[in-house]
Amino acid sequence: MHVGKIIRFYREKAGMTQDQLGRGICSDTHVSKIERGSTDVSPEVITLLADRLGIQIELELQHLAEIKKRLHAWHEAIMLLLYDDMEAIKEELEKESLIQISDYKTLYKLLQGRYYLVHRKLGNAHGIIKEMERTKSKLPHYESNLLLHITGIYLYYTQDYFKAIETLNRINEEEYNNPEYYYYLAMSYHWLESRMMAYYYSEKALRHFKDTHNFLKSIDAEMLMLLQIIYDDNRNYQAIASRFENIIKSCDLCQAPQLKRIAVHNLGFLYHENKAYELAGKYYQETMELSEPKSALYLLSFEGYIRSSAEGKLLAEEELLSMAQDGLKISREARDEVLIARFHLLILFIEEKQEDYYNYLRLTALPILRKQGDAFLVQRYEKELFNYYVETNQTALALETASLFINKAKPAPALQAE
Repeated sequence: MHVGKIIRFYREKAGMTQDQLGRGICSDTHVSKIERGSTDVSPEVITLLADRLGIQIELELQHLAEIKKRLHAWHEAIMLLLYDDMEAIKEELEKESLIQISDYKTLYKLLQGRYYLVHRKLGNAHGIIKEMERTKSKLPHYESNLLLHITGIYLYYTQDYFKAIETLNRINEEEYNNPEYYYYLAMSYHWLESRMMAYYYSEKALRHFKDTHNFLKSIDAEMLMLLQIIYDDNRNYQAIASRFENIIKSCDLCQAPQLKRIAVHNLGFLYHENKAYELAGKYYQETMELSEPKSALYLLSFEGYIRSSAEGKLLAEEELLSMAQDGLKISREARDEVLIARFHLLILFIEEKQEDYYNYLRLTALPILRKQGDAFLVQRYEKELFNYYVETNQTALALETASLFINKAKPAPALQAE
């Protein structure tokens, strides 16, 4: 950044005109050219102008260099999820008025967007994305790719997975050395049920997180990899379970309770998928104990526990029904339409009201799940619905259901060469 910007910043801060600043030193026209950086100027003149403003140019330039370092430290804290550091640096930067005249103004704005995404303040993040989109053709290479990265994360959080993948794949790796975006590619593919692609990118993300000692994200990426192979025909589910157990131990070592809750829940899910209903129930119960009562994860694990107990015939129907009705009541209080649908289906399943179950699934639950973008549950329930219609000779409805998973909106993007 040229020194003229610093001169102008402190002149305006002091409430001086260009004529007042330059009086006895140089003309106001010359001051104007200095501020615009459109003329050569001697160090002596700069020193005299700085003295009049009560500043030292060298110290100001050093200060700007320090601001740049703090911005990169903030970015790192955001990526590493170091919340205390993240907040402390944020407060420091908010006091730095020089940022607004520096070459780092755009970087600061983009990092604010990234900060908002960490805290799920999607409206604030979207506002920054729209603002940056208006000038994206003028952005430096790094900031241009950072904008794509942030936009991709935003699209992922808003469940626009296809567009998230399309956006993240536009990042130029030669201009932007930050492979963290692989994680969001992996997550987007995961929710689109593209397991091979999700595994591919989660493995790349895991490699990056290990290289950068990002232990929390390493745990997250490894867990994501395991979720892709749960349905592999050649899987060794005991080996997968052992890896989940190791992840849970790592969560304890890293003091990562949120990740531990998710890992324990996923272990319960693994056992449920392998019809080990008692073990599934055990880990679902443990997740509930670790979770905030009435939270989304608590209710998901509660639903999993009841379903495992029902399918494994581990509890009496009256007890199962009572718990499922409690879950439905809490879900309604939380106004979570996905959980409401899941508990409603669970109640009909326990009551063995087969026709009501499949009518509710087709007319109410599946439209809600499609709207929410939960490809995993949509695919599972569509197959279940199709099999029911085939078994009950409801040919027209079977064909209608089959067309839903034959004619998906669009295919997952193809694998790109490294």
